[in-house]
Amino acid sequence: MASNTDARRRIGISFEFFPPKSEEMEGQLWNTVNELQDWNPDFVSVTYGAGGTTKAPTLATVSRFLSATPLATASHLTCVGATKEETHSVIDSFRTVGVKHFVALRGDAPGGVGAPYQPHPGGYANAAELVAGLRDIGDFEISVSAYPEKHPESRDTAADIEMLKRKADNGADRALTQFFFDNDNFERYLEKVRAAGIRIPIVPGIMPIQNLTQLKRFAGACGTVVPQFLDERFAGFDDKPEERAKVAAEVAAEQIEDLARRGIEDFHLYTMNRAPLVSAVLTNLGFKREATKKAGAAA
Repeated sequence: MASNTDARRRIGISFEFFPPKSEEMEGQLWNTVNELQDWNPDFVSVTYGAGGTTKAPTLATVSRFLSATPLATASHLTCVGATKEETHSVIDSFRTVGVKHFVALRGDAPGGVGAPYQPHPGGYANAAELVAGLRDIGDFEISVSAYPEKHPESRDTAADIEMLKRKADNGADRALTQFFFDNDNFERYLEKVRAAGIRIPIVPGIMPIQNLTQLKRFAGACGTVVPQFLDERFAGFDDKPEERAKVAAEVAAEQIEDLARRGIEDFHLYTMNRAPLVSAVLTNLGFKREATKKAGAAA
């Protein structure tokens, strides 16, 4: 277990949330935000659906983050299934509520992961073009995606890195990676990224494991490898939720500590809109809470 009490001064963190789809999930999200904001993340991001399917919920969620919390908040933005004019309209909507940071993504095909992707004839063809468009529109902070184990649709890692270079060359400030569990593989990927002349920060995406079985299904769709050692670490805890949560927090904290020893300074945590496990990970790392204004103020 990690126990470095100086962790907060050497490790930066950010959190990802998704818009709620029901009144119950709405309550869960803001309870989660109220707990996790006390860890003083550098920023948080809110996801956005393919083809603009969640524009309204994302806009409402981001707006509340910006008005009711002290958190620097980024909105995900996709260009799939939209003309440039439609994408610009979305950007204007978010800028109006105070968004200054976008996570620029191509987005999944309307048919879902694995379906053939066809750029809109009047839109941005990919995330690199979207980054360039954002740069032309305003002085935004721009994050993009990266894939240490290759995007499922890419022919190989070299193609992925070439796309990342185009995004960086067009003005991206950082890349947030897909979650992974093999730090050696990430280090090899990072070496290839730097060899390609890409200098922006590559921020590891960390997924604390809420449920290993569900994670395996999700990882399969994302092309993420789930190492055998995770089965071994979680063996025997299926009916022991407290022990399972303890192991999950230790696994994520150990991954972050190991990456920090390799020189990584910033980490993006996928919260799944749940606070206890993320808080346990940060406690293991030696982070300290700081009292902040609560999101409930805008309820």
